[in-house]
Amino acid sequence: MSSSQGHRFDIMALVFCLLALAKPVNVIKLSPFLPHSPSLSPSGFPILVEQDSQDTSLQFDFYRESCPHAESIVRSAMARILNHNNNATAQLLRLQFHDCFIQGCDASVLLDEGNGNNNQSTEKDAIPNSTLKGFDFIDAIKEELEASCSGIVSCSDTLVLATRDAIVLAGGPFYPLLTGRRDSNRSYFAVAMAEIPPPDANISETIRLFSLRGFSARETVSLFGGHNIGKIGCEFIRPRLHNFHGTGRPDPTIPADFLDEMSFICSNNGSTSPNRAPSPVRSRSLVESAVGSSSVSSGSVFGKYYYDSVLRGRGLLFADQQLMAHDETADLVRAYASDDGTTFRIDFARAMVKMSNLGVLTGSQGQIRINCSRLVSSN
Repeated sequence: MSSSQGHRFDIMALVFCLLALAKPVNVIKLSPFLPHSPSLSPSGFPILVEQDSQDTSLQFDFYRESCPHAESIVRSAMARILNHNNNATAQLLRLQFHDCFIQGCDASVLLDEGNGNNNQSTEKDAIPNSTLKGFDFIDAIKEELEASCSGIVSCSDTLVLATRDAIVLAGGPFYPLLTGRRDSNRSYFAVAMAEIPPPDANISETIRLFSLRGFSARETVSLFGGHNIGKIGCEFIRPRLHNFHGTGRPDPTIPADFLDEMSFICSNNGSTSPNRAPSPVRSRSLVESAVGSSSVSSGSVFGKYYYDSVLRGRGLLFADQQLMAHDETADLVRAYASDDGTTFRIDFARAMVKMSNLGVLTGSQGQIRINCSRLVSSN
């Protein structure tokens, strides 16, 4: 990151901190959806939201005295990581989602042991988490934090800060974060198995699982926009191409040309389409995917083209395309696709603040891990 970018980042953070210190942040309440409302900031930064009066013990710049350089350490480390790993933003965004969605943002997904028992299954072992990546990035950042101030900064704060900074560095919106989270002293294998939204979920199941965490349809659709960056494994796409819901046939909702493109990229030999004929790759994002590869690129720059693709029937996952199967979510997709991306950026930032505050442990709850994969008692 250049010095000018760093100064801009610091100024934005300071402004949000000063404005928010007057009232503790906990629950975000969104105003009615107005795609062209003049009250939306044209800068793409989130507008301050109403808070309730419950104090979560989270604070802006929680580590200002105990580890004053904590947030700058995370930001600098994240910049170096992204210089060598351009898929890190997507990996961390998914990692945070899978952590916060199960019992809150408590770094339980990072544990290699279940409740102090190496023989007990952890969230990492759950099938929905089997393809998670980015653990090494958090470990590297935490090592730097420990070198500066040992036993102070939690793994859960490290994860949410690193994810936010990665999103900003990838061209996404800045959003303010409270800190002071503590780490869980247990893992939740069974809950992760049951409640991580699957890639083949229909819209009713998706809305149900998100609503259990307090997310509205609008917030759900905005969070789905995180699929606009990164890579999606072909193992999540192939069932739509060849054996949709056990029918032995492709998903009938996939446009024929898009079916050929995805089959071409995700084929075992990368040489033919379902009709046995070579198929050129036409999609903007798919062009970045290697033929015959194990994944499909959904994009390398943060933007609103995810919604453009879904609107055209070209969502990579069944759950993506299901956003068009429900009137309310379909209207939201159209709204996000209709402007320059400002509305999506604001809503995504708001939803990420809410996501980052889910079920946090504070005060004397939980612990501060030294090694994010191990409980303190096991270090």
